[in-house]
Amino acid sequence: MKKSLIFMLILSALILSGCKTVPQEVKTAELLRTNQSWDGALLPDYPEGEPELVVMRYEFPAGQKLGWHHHPVMNYGIVQQGELTIIGLDGKEKVVHEGEAVVEMVGTIHHGENRGTKTVILNMFYLSKEGEPLAVQHPEIPLE
Repeated sequence: MKKSLIFMLILSALILSGCKTVPQEVKTAELLRTNQSWDGALLPDYPEGEPELVVMRYEFPAGQKLGWHHHPVMNYGIVQQGELTIIGLDGKEKVVHEGEAVVEMVGTIHHGENRGTKTVILNMFYLSKEGEPLAVQHPEIPLE
């Protein structure tokens, strides 16, 4: 009995030592490549001067609306959670789903809404320069 137990332990050790873990491969996926914002407008040239890159995280609770604003700088983002609806002043809408990337409008007034049931988590990347605002608010335009 002892010999068979020792034999089984040695056999198990030999089998386990022969098992090699297969390394996981790094996966890449291009989420977006464009020269246009989501509404089809061409993006402007890069600003002159020293660049300042800014990364922001926004969290929109369900039912929350962000006021009317425009961006003087190029920016793009990825919805990490939830579903974000972006509405242009002209009424054009874009729904961005979880995991999708979006390029925002530059210089065009718009706002965002969370029409879903869970918090939207949005990571935005701004291509700016020092002293340039990321957004300019338009409180004179009422939200409906």
